[in-house]
Amino acid sequence: MPACDGTEFLQRIRNLKAEIWIDGQRITDNICDHDAFKGVLKSKAKLFDLQLEKNKKDFMTYTSPLTGQRVGTSFMEPKTKEDLEKRRLTTQEWAKTSGGMMGRSPDYMNTGLMALGAASEVFGEQHHRRKNMKWLYENAREKDLTLSHTFVNPQVNRSTGYYEANEEPISARIVETNADGLVIKGARLLATQGGITDELLVLPIGGKYIEESFIYGFSIPSNTPNLKFICRESFAYRPSQFDHPLGSRFEEMDTIVVFDHVLVPWERVFLYNNYTIANSMYEKTQFYPFLLHQTVARQTIKTEFLLGVAQMIVETIDISGYLHVKEKVSELITGYETMKALLLSSEMGAKTNSRSTMVPDPNPLYAAITSFPRLYPRFTEILQLLGASGLISIPTEQDFQSTAIEKDLQHYLQGATCDAKSRTQLFRLAWDISTSAFGGRQTLYERFFFGDPVRLNTSLYNGYQKQDAVELAKSLLNQH
Repeated sequence: MPACDGTEFLQRIRNLKAEIWIDGQRITDNICDHDAFKGVLKSKAKLFDLQLEKNKKDFMTYTSPLTGQRVGTSFMEPKTKEDLEKRRLTTQEWAKTSGGMMGRSPDYMNTGLMALGAASEVFGEQHHRRKNMKWLYENAREKDLTLSHTFVNPQVNRSTGYYEANEEPISARIVETNADGLVIKGARLLATQGGITDELLVLPIGGKYIEESFIYGFSIPSNTPNLKFICRESFAYRPSQFDHPLGSRFEEMDTIVVFDHVLVPWERVFLYNNYTIANSMYEKTQFYPFLLHQTVARQTIKTEFLLGVAQMIVETIDISGYLHVKEKVSELITGYETMKALLLSSEMGAKTNSRSTMVPDPNPLYAAITSFPRLYPRFTEILQLLGASGLISIPTEQDFQSTAIEKDLQHYLQGATCDAKSRTQLFRLAWDISTSAFGGRQTLYERFFFGDPVRLNTSLYNGYQKQDAVELAKSLLNQH
């Protein structure tokens, strides 16, 4: 089955019936109709429809090297710089539908799986690990599957010397192996869209591995027996797109993943008890440069979206005459142009690796991903400063339907360039970006999207080739 449309996607998720818990209750009815999930599932379905539109199909899909059918470009292993551009255009076309608010649109994990699958030899021949990894990638590509992923342990004790010695596992670990596969017991955190994707990709955690029971990697269907997803509170408070323009459509949900003696078949395991591979797989597969390329492409669109909202506020209440307003909007302009330039620079500096895969230059991408956690909170603050009390005085859609007060609202909440309802709708959008629970989650999400910002900066410092800069400095220091 080639690249699917939205109807096919929703049917798959409807039939999945994964074990999902929210507010103390297990979901047993149609997940596509549940208030916490119907918005994001409908939004994801639109992405699949978009890739098949006649005027977009040529760059959002490509010919499968396995079947000759059209499959999603986000699965494509790039061989040229033009391929990288095509991947970027696909990501940004999808990102525009949400203003970049869907951090886990399908192309994110499709990209990661592509990087692992294209470098499947990294996982070795033992017990067919290489073959397994290649099959997981090709199976997802040919069926247009969606994936969630997890590689974070529960935050029980984050001190540097902590070692989990509990008899009953907390962090997910291997508790048994048998002829059928691995048996996993324990929990992992932060599987965004957990339970509402076809599969769950379980990646090795970072850091040092003390025991072999923590060294594993696999992908399993989300409805695997004894696998459960426990949700946080939903931020899709109301279905009204007027009241919650973003939360009602793009609330992705984050979950705790509980493995209650989950059997993982051997054919789905691509890493087991091999410290060397676990410690080197991300570097050898260029996993991070490819994920960064997708992420920065999305974040660039997100910055452009916030810039557009800021300018609309300026025009709606006519505050363009103030210098401090122009200064604030210019910060957004600078951020957008910076992200865009770093993204394009990564493509210009791309090089083929030993497998003839075109890999984007990681340095501009790391510069972008270490900058965005600082930029994004400032961008949302700028929206708050521009909107001021207007972000508090935001009646609901039903208020404008009340004949008793609608006239008052139209008179007292009108804008300089629009009526009260249009002004309120804009300010509710700015509120949902910067101030609502959905907006707060977005800010926290971008702060830690690619991990601890301090570690990211340390990685950039350690990996950056600084010798040319040092030689330039020395040449000037030694001039006479």
